[in-house]
Amino acid sequence: QVQLVESGGGLVQPGGSLRLSCAASGFTFSTYTMRWYRQAPGKERELVAVISTAGGSTNYAESVKGRFTISRDNAKNTMYLQMNSLKAEDTAVYYCNAAREYNYWGQGTQVIVSS
Repeated sequence: QVQLVESGGGLVQPGGSLRLSCAASGFTFSTYTMRWYRQAPGKERELVAVISTAGGSTNYAESVKGRFTISRDNAKNTMYLQMNSLKAEDTAVYYCNAAREYNYWGQGTQVIVSS
């Protein structure tokens, strides 16, 4: 069955870095646009970054542009989010999303940016 598993979250100090991974299985990963979303406590779900099927096109929320980099390795069925210069406002649960005729979601990985 379809599975998306996020990993790499944790506690980091402001200004630090984390690399999130999303491992996909059960569908043809290379045909799906992939997205990272996040949701902070008391806030709506927010689109963070998007990457096209072959990785040739990316897009970012204004709040993370210049700090985060989305990438994918279709041979490994894995998507990544490199997060640098982290801020307290980046604290959230980060979710992996695969989109085509259906949307698939992972369970999320928690990122806490705090001193």
